[in-house]
Amino acid sequence: KIIFEKQWFYLDNAIGHIYGTTFEVTNGGNLQPKKEVEETTTETKEAGTDNRNIVDDGKSQKLTHDDIKALKDKGIKGQEIVQQLIENSTTFRDKTEFAQDKYIKKKKKKYEAVITIVKPSTRILSTMYYAREPGKINHLRYDTLAQMLTLGNIRAGNKMIVMETCAGLVLGAVMERMGGYGSIIQMYPGGGPVRAATGCFGFPKLFFDHLHEFPLSKVDSLLSGTFSIETLPSEPEDSTLLEEESNGLTEEKETEQESTPEAAMEISQTEEPETMDINAEEAEFKESKEKENKENVREKQRKQWERRKKLIETAALLREKNADGLIVASKFHPTPLLLSLLEFLAPSRPFVVYCQYKEPLLECYTKLRERGGVINLKLSETWLRNYQVLPDRSHPKLTMSGGGGYLLSGITVILDKGKSDSSHLEALKMEEPSSKRCKVQDVHC
Repeated sequence: KIIFEKQWFYLDNAIGHIYGTTFEVTNGGNLQPKKEVEETTTETKEAGTDNRNIVDDGKSQKLTHDDIKALKDKGIKGQEIVQQLIENSTTFRDKTEFAQDKYIKKKKKKYEAVITIVKPSTRILSTMYYAREPGKINHLRYDTLAQMLTLGNIRAGNKMIVMETCAGLVLGAVMERMGGYGSIIQMYPGGGPVRAATGCFGFPKLFFDHLHEFPLSKVDSLLSGTFSIETLPSEPEDSTLLEEESNGLTEEKETEQESTPEAAMEISQTEEPETMDINAEEAEFKESKEKENKENVREKQRKQWERRKKLIETAALLREKNADGLIVASKFHPTPLLLSLLEFLAPSRPFVVYCQYKEPLLECYTKLRERGGVINLKLSETWLRNYQVLPDRSHPKLTMSGGGGYLLSGITVILDKGKSDSSHLEALKMEEPSSKRCKVQDVHC
């Protein structure tokens, strides 16, 4: 049962239909494909010149809530209810043509239960998250996300590093644009990556085969060369087998100790057939429980082994230091993140950093200028205004977004660490004309 904007329905009948199909919701909450009928719009012959004489006193509609409810209970369709509302409105004919269209559209949305199922995409998901839960995506606006994908040169076949705390929306956008070609390394804080929004895209398994993950806590050790992981077993079952054997030996010893001749005599004298049956059931229950525990331990170890294996593979990919791009969109301060992750990028590759506020990016900009190794540094903010585009009614909307965050972008270059400051000054002196050099020497004398 799906509840969406005060409307509830079941998705059973939607299975098998293509994306973009429009359904009508029936009384029982079932979906029925809407038949394409030519819209018989109410030809309003009469329309007022302006709305100055219309007073919103709540008495213009003759139909009450009970009347509308009775119509719904009878099973009358939304289109007919809208028609009756128009007929019973005393002020409808006095409204202008535009106001009449607006009124019909508003009532259709309220009373016509029509649903269209669309294929999830970056545009739809980013718009939805920004409208409903902007805090979960760090107030990342959809146009800013589009700028990030463009500035980061996201394309198929790339090797991308993504560090984000936007519920997996940025990661999903990168995966969608790459189309399952290339590789993505997701850097994550804490115990594991969060990919709530990534799961909403409905990607095939192939896309996730090229997705790797690496914890931020291990980045410093990887850069310093002290990164190490516990020794991997050749097979995940080895340790479990040893445990099983040892458990078996201890169980045998316990049974041997219990089965002494005296104990056997006591049991044979006191036990009755009923107690024997209970003991047998208990033994079976214990055996089944032990088997379950062993399977759980084996499954847990297998998963742990796979996780370690993937971690080593990801570390090997990062050690190559030839990533084609870096995207950072997190709630953490961008400066330490960027300075450490830039080490994994190849020269002449783009990087983009998103932050909700300008000040952290200004600090980051200054640090990068001091460090060097980057060119074309830009700190930008996108400005967005929505327009209504309708015949004879196109105009900018009255409300607009206050801000969609800030972006810091640039391109990496080889950082020449060999040159000292003195040699750099000598080189500058050599480039100067001879007349200037003489003057400088004279002044020093």
